[in-house]
Amino acid sequence: MRLLVALGGNALSSPDGRARPEDQIAAAERAAEGLADLVVAGHDVVVTHGNGPQVGNLLVKNELAAAVVPPVPLDWCVAQTQATIGVILSNGLERALRVRGAHRPVATLVTRTLVRGDDPHMLAPSKPIGRYLTAAEAEVLVGHGEVWRDFGAKGWRRVVASPEPQEVLDVPAVRALLASGYVVITGGGGGVPVVAQGPDGALRGVEAVIDKDLAAAVLGDAIAADVLLIATDVPEVLLGYGTPEQRPLGHVTLAELQAHADAGEFGAGSMGPKVEAALRFVRRTGRKASICSLDDIVPALAGAAGTLVLPDLERKP
Repeated sequence: MRLLVALGGNALSSPDGRARPEDQIAAAERAAEGLADLVVAGHDVVVTHGNGPQVGNLLVKNELAAAVVPPVPLDWCVAQTQATIGVILSNGLERALRVRGAHRPVATLVTRTLVRGDDPHMLAPSKPIGRYLTAAEAEVLVGHGEVWRDFGAKGWRRVVASPEPQEVLDVPAVRALLASGYVVITGGGGGVPVVAQGPDGALRGVEAVIDKDLAAAVLGDAIAADVLLIATDVPEVLLGYGTPEQRPLGHVTLAELQAHADAGEFGAGSMGPKVEAALRFVRRTGRKASICSLDDIVPALAGAAGTLVLPDLERKP
């Protein structure tokens, strides 16, 4: 099968979000173990990933070094972190494949994603990014024109514009690499956000980030993935989260999961985008999606772990 695996950005950093180089390398090597098992099992594997902590750190460096070097825009930060995370994932995955006696080439592709310049989300920052800070630390950055939001006990976090992904522009290159036998790492952080402008449709980057799960739904459709695997830091989707009635969702149809989403079961800044991405992918393609923990991506593919989202025409076992 052709699989698209979407790794969470927080899965590629330390639990406190500091994203030190050694933390990111260790996390990438951990992620590579399950990915290598999928490759060895004979699947075509495409990997995409988040980059929130990493972009957040670059933004801090922007602020600290602004008097010495010009700050770089947010779309540049996305491109830089795509490349950095892609390199460490490539290294970890190639190592894991060698240990298993497999010799598949791995390639990282820095990818652009088209968004609309008139997307209403451009005017309403909502996407959390970077580290949590205290109220006092956040207040200083708010004074520099940034938008920060109180997330309760965890602290304050910056929020930025997050427009809807329309098209992953470099899909032809992804297809060419797959046809040549590569495992492909692409679309990191949802892709570098670009808009088309002018009569010739010239592209330019914009100050935004794209939700990587929603972009993964678009990418999965474009590459004809058989399954979208969304790897996160919990074993499965939970209903009634944080209440005495909390219970896991195992196999669920598209209609059932949509009904739970419509009832407000899933947090907008946590499980919500993952559920929405799974819904979009299954609705567009008629194929399956799974939301699972990073350590369970192999059994999740077989429906033995995580939350498996099925097309409405399929009956749950």
